[in-house]
Amino acid sequence: MIVTIEGTLSEAGLLRAIIETGGLGYEVYVPMTTTEKLPAIGKRVKLYTHAVYREDTQALYGFICQEERDFFSLLVEKVSGIGPKIGLSILSKLSLPVLKNAIAQSDVKLLSQCPGIGKKTAERVVIELRDKIIPAGMTAEGATITNTAVHTGEQAAALQDAVAALMRLGFKLPDADKAARKALDKLGEKATPEMLIRAALG
Repeated sequence: MIVTIEGTLSEAGLLRAIIETGGLGYEVYVPMTTTEKLPAIGKRVKLYTHAVYREDTQALYGFICQEERDFFSLLVEKVSGIGPKIGLSILSKLSLPVLKNAIAQSDVKLLSQCPGIGKKTAERVVIELRDKIIPAGMTAEGATITNTAVHTGEQAAALQDAVAALMRLGFKLPDADKAARKALDKLGEKATPEMLIRAALG
């Protein structure tokens, strides 16, 4: 099983990258959240990978961090009705902190905004993954009641609230997520949802 790939980035598109290593060029499918963090063409890059082998095809999916790869693996292996293409699309529309926090808080409405996921599939995502993404020692009820965010503490909760608010203001899901993340990078970890919204709109 191929779990990482490291080499020279020779080509990059919206959802794919070509990495050259050992005299071979590997096509790797990547989510937008990874595309945003790829280096310039010609630079070295390391991706954490999930390989899919089928009778008629083989595909390699790559992620900028191990946590994203592990979440993708859970998504496509544990949730009925979600294959690699839909899994990649989900991670392209919502960043991992927002996804994990939405699952921890059973936010089916936000999850169902992702393409390829209706309400029933979003409910399955919550049922199948909620206990798997909440840290040991924290109950699902505690995560929901206290609004404790999974993955990056209060940052994920602030991001989720900001994304939901921006969508109500007319932003499309991926644009809302990207704008909120950029605002968080600019303002820092102490930013409130209100601060993120104002920065995203400014």
